[in-house]
Amino acid sequence: MNNKSLLTKRFDKVLIANRGEIAMRILRACHELGIATVAVYSDADRSAPHVRFADEAYHIGPPAARDSYLRIDKILEVAKRSGADAIHPGYGFLAERATFAQACVDAGIVFIGPSADAIDVMGDKLTARQTVLAAGVPVVPGTPPGLDNEALIAAGAEMGFPLLVKASAGGGGKGMRPVYEAAELPDAIAGARREAQAAFGDDTVYLEKMITEGRHIEIQLLADAHGNIIYLGERECSLQRRHQKLIEEAPSFVVDEDLRRRMGEVAVAAARAVDYVNAGTIEFLVDKEKNFYFLEMNTRLQVEHPVTELVTGIDIVQEQLRIARGRKLRWRQEDVRIQGWAIECRINAEDPYNNYLPSTGTISTSRLPTGPGVRVDTGVFPGYEVTPYYDSMISKLICYGETRGEAVLRMRRALEEYRIMGVKTNIPFHQHMMNSHRFLTGQFDTKFVEERFSMSDREAPHDLEAAILATLVAHRRGQQASQIVAPGERDVSNWKWYSRWERLRR
Repeated sequence: MNNKSLLTKRFDKVLIANRGEIAMRILRACHELGIATVAVYSDADRSAPHVRFADEAYHIGPPAARDSYLRIDKILEVAKRSGADAIHPGYGFLAERATFAQACVDAGIVFIGPSADAIDVMGDKLTARQTVLAAGVPVVPGTPPGLDNEALIAAGAEMGFPLLVKASAGGGGKGMRPVYEAAELPDAIAGARREAQAAFGDDTVYLEKMITEGRHIEIQLLADAHGNIIYLGERECSLQRRHQKLIEEAPSFVVDEDLRRRMGEVAVAAARAVDYVNAGTIEFLVDKEKNFYFLEMNTRLQVEHPVTELVTGIDIVQEQLRIARGRKLRWRQEDVRIQGWAIECRINAEDPYNNYLPSTGTISTSRLPTGPGVRVDTGVFPGYEVTPYYDSMISKLICYGETRGEAVLRMRRALEEYRIMGVKTNIPFHQHMMNSHRFLTGQFDTKFVEERFSMSDREAPHDLEAAILATLVAHRRGQQASQIVAPGERDVSNWKWYSRWERLRR
């Protein structure tokens, strides 16, 4: 399984084992390289854009992912029927399943990603920690694998608090519990074990020292089958909620050239330790003193890869395809230059005014922002039904500028232009964040959104629209605009408020 020759060969048709915006992203990269494409879809995705854009499309089952996008046998059957000689997993679903990567290789199909061995080693957090430690990579202090509950409680008392109970398998915050004092530890261990068993079929947990006021910084890697590995700078991913990223940017506000080089070299060492091939990401936690610690490796394409593409000019998805075809990297490390600034906002179908409750329904209107420095990766359209079966992210809005300030201003404009109706979205959250003093000055950490940023004291969109309509009605009745005061005592003479009122009035 460790033979790099199994990972690369010439192919002419790619099956995309995914859906939504990432399926569209991969389709476009394939088409630009002249590679034929095959889409798969569930009942819920019959009219999805990736089905229409692919050269061929095949139905693989009912809406539930376990019966469609997670069925290795069905996907390999479609690959055989369609003649696809390579499979790109995207992210999520089967992207980090070592069994899927190996099944592709066993079927004579190129898996556009790393080897099953690399996925297996880096997919288990404890094994990954041990592997990178042996390669000289700094890790957050924690316990060894295999400890029972009593041993974990004793180790926690010795390590001191606060600390984290973490599941060895999986990610996304599942099986993770913060613990601030000794009395909380037994229940946290039991709860983490239950959640890990339910989510991953493995209840192994370990303890890790909690880094307070830390920042989540990740390094993008590209590695070919000829031993060449480069890093493409860093991404700032600290703005999270429940361990799910909401806003990412490149570069990071706190990373200087020296720190970037040191983190990049350590990331390359970690990748070499597992003989890594293709695109991957090493995630670090950086403390207030700019000490950095290995968190995990994502052995796949990241959701937030576009910000790196914009500041480096390197198409990461196309490079994945070239690497899988056996090509050498076209860049040396000294060729990689970070230019400008890029910010990505994940647009989710959820209500930020109601504890981010997921929103389902049919999108009646979708007006995308355009203009200089604006990119939208999406897989939805007017008439598209947002269902409860899949992740709530419906698009990624990415803005680029020569400076961080210009990127923020473009993001503000783009969010103002973006219109989605039929479901609630977190666009208001992003708008408020782009005006947050703490965000603008880079004064945030991984706990900022959950502990120091609230939407409860901010005006909900329906109140704003009601105020605009009330103003319009009053105007038609002959009242002066200056006599109308919006909720929250916001006078329409305010330029932003007035501009909205003027657009409606006209």
